[in-house]
Amino acid sequence: MASLSGTSSGSDGSRGGATYSPLEDGLIDQRKRKRMESNRQSARRSRMRKQKYIDDLNAESSRIKNDTNKIRTTITVTTQRFVEIEAENCVLRAQVSELQQRLDSLNGILDSMNINANCTPPQCVSGTSGLFELEYMENPWNMMFVNQQPIMASAADMFGY
Repeated sequence: MASLSGTSSGSDGSRGGATYSPLEDGLIDQRKRKRMESNRQSARRSRMRKQKYIDDLNAESSRIKNDTNKIRTTITVTTQRFVEIEAENCVLRAQVSELQQRLDSLNGILDSMNINANCTPPQCVSGTSGLFELEYMENPWNMMFVNQQPIMASAADMFGY
């Protein structure tokens, strides 16, 4: 058996030519302590790297959540604006249609006036040459109230939105 001093038991203190001295035991202990300290430092560095990695992931997660919230807000605002513009376009289309009908009506009146302007008074009085009698042709101001239709205004036009 080995003694506390690290020497083997025997009568001459040597066994097979291998002897251990306290100096060698000290070197082994020092190497062991050094290796243990190195392992502790390596484990500490590993834990620090892992913590930094987790912190970086948490920061990236927060940044992505913020970006997502900004994008959602932008989408909401854009969607609302789209709905408003679409409603305004519907009103404008209706106004264009109404104005086109009025223009067609006015062109019809002009055509009738041109036909009536080319007729002789007996034809115009009898009403055989067009839509309007002579009395409408003599005073153009009487034509203002023929086929008048209102133009619908949107809330934006009325309230200045």
